[in-house]
Amino acid sequence: MRDQTFTDAFRTQFDLLLRLRRDVRRFRGDAVDEAVLARCLDAFRLAPSVGLSEPWRVIRVESAAARAAALRNFQTANDDALAGYSGDRAQLYSRLKLSGMQEAPVQLAVFCDDSTDKGLGLGAGSMPEMRRYSVVSAITLFWLALRAEGLGMGWVSILDPEQMARDLDVPDNWRLIGYFCVGWPEQVSDTPELEQVGWENRADSLKIETR
Repeated sequence: MRDQTFTDAFRTQFDLLLRLRRDVRRFRGDAVDEAVLARCLDAFRLAPSVGLSEPWRVIRVESAAARAAALRNFQTANDDALAGYSGDRAQLYSRLKLSGMQEAPVQLAVFCDDSTDKGLGLGAGSMPEMRRYSVVSAITLFWLALRAEGLGMGWVSILDPEQMARDLDVPDNWRLIGYFCVGWPEQVSDTPELEQVGWENRADSLKIETR
């Protein structure tokens, strides 16, 4: 077992990692080294999961046909989302770059296997959604691992998940958690892009209520 004592220098670097994690939508065209990607993907193996169920299912979207289908999915959903805004907010939305699907060299679709029998249902009987939360936890660790390597990731959530499942021909009990674009970011910032363009502001502090 390694020494579990972390230094102040480590904590400072970890804080910086959290601040620079960012949702990336603008990528350079450089390829991602396969060994680096594999090292980052190992975060899934190390992630917590309810009942040790490990319900994540990762698909690497590589073919031109699969990527084109995913891009069409996004574009349709994005047009629908734009129609829900009006006035200045619609104008601002129309200028947002909300995916890096046309540039990112690595693209992953991550699903939750709701039917897995691994873990024997421990912890998921009263809250079956815990399996999906487990997948999100694994994705978060993967995201931080990527940033530690200098890579960036964008989470594309403007999608029809059922259409994505059909296009990728996954089992019926898999549920899409997210579509992810991975690559080298054009720039690095500690400020969310949506805050930079005036869409929304990040809270200054966490409000904690007591009961």
